[in-house]
Amino acid sequence: MELYALVMAGGGGTRFWPRSRQSHPKQFLRFRGERTLLQETVERLSAQVPPEKTWVITGAQHRSQAIEQVAEWLGEEQVIGEPSGRDTAACVGLGAALVSRQNPQAALLVVPADHIIEPVQEFRRAVHAAVQFLQDYPDRLITFGIPPTDPATGYGYIHQGEPLGKRQEIAAFQVREFREKPDFPTAQRMVASGEYYWNSGIFLWRVDTILQELALRRPALYAAVQEIANAWDSPDRDTVFQRTYNALERISIDYAVMQEAGQAGRVIVVHAPFRWDDVGSWLALERHNPQDAAGNTIQGLHCGVDTSHCVIVSDAGHLIATLGVRDLVIVQCGEVTLVTTRQSEADVKKLVEALRSRGWDQYL
Repeated sequence: MELYALVMAGGGGTRFWPRSRQSHPKQFLRFRGERTLLQETVERLSAQVPPEKTWVITGAQHRSQAIEQVAEWLGEEQVIGEPSGRDTAACVGLGAALVSRQNPQAALLVVPADHIIEPVQEFRRAVHAAVQFLQDYPDRLITFGIPPTDPATGYGYIHQGEPLGKRQEIAAFQVREFREKPDFPTAQRMVASGEYYWNSGIFLWRVDTILQELALRRPALYAAVQEIANAWDSPDRDTVFQRTYNALERISIDYAVMQEAGQAGRVIVVHAPFRWDDVGSWLALERHNPQDAAGNTIQGLHCGVDTSHCVIVSDAGHLIATLGVRDLVIVQCGEVTLVTTRQSEADVKKLVEALRSRGWDQYL
């Protein structure tokens, strides 16, 4: 089965403000080492998917930046700039429609550009296993489930059902249902049951299958992406793309397809053997970088006295000095400095909304 890949590199990453801005969102940032999240994602795929079969879809305003970052692996024709952000259903539909022009029965692996996954070999083993499951169940949609390590309330959950065997020593199950972000007591019960996975947002399906699901559940979206794909090689491509895409419904693939398809028994969840982090907040730096003797995670120039359990980030050459503080997140980027507590840092998006309501878009 011929394998293609679609990297979803849109989104604003507002929880990483002020380092993540409208002009330079999360997927273009480095959180460890020398590679950005987008570069790590494309490199992770490169051993299994040829460059001419890998697509990156990002915002039109970020296309040149994405082209530059992935130039080591992909040509610029493989990077598509959305005229406007319409969420993941439109992105998936467009990618599937374009791949369908080349091979309507191809397998399409869909991955977000802003996850940290390791070890890479285990991710590739899981993809190989999922392709084998897809060969056995070509009319199903496959998602990758992350075994939960705690009752997190920031993730969606997948309720596993009947076991479907193993491939590459990796198990798969029928999906009973998708559950949206639960409250803490509910999350505790789900994790304790051993029957739930975190929803990774990573998918595998045949192109014709996902297009059929869109035609069934979101016919207007399906018709629109087919219109764009039909015009892709014509002189009217840009005009059709902008006019049609901007009018699309803004909805995620989870709400557009996966939840209903799961209830209809058409989704399989593959047990992910890799470590996964969606890098959802500044505290994620602690999981991927060393701490000093006082438990601080430092990226930048810092001098601290009586400072503990803080996350501190600054531009090169910009000193952050702290005295008598603990459990803070301090992030300096250019002309902006964020100071919050560990307990509140997950709500940075509220601060971004407050700045926007004041008309201070220059800081966003």
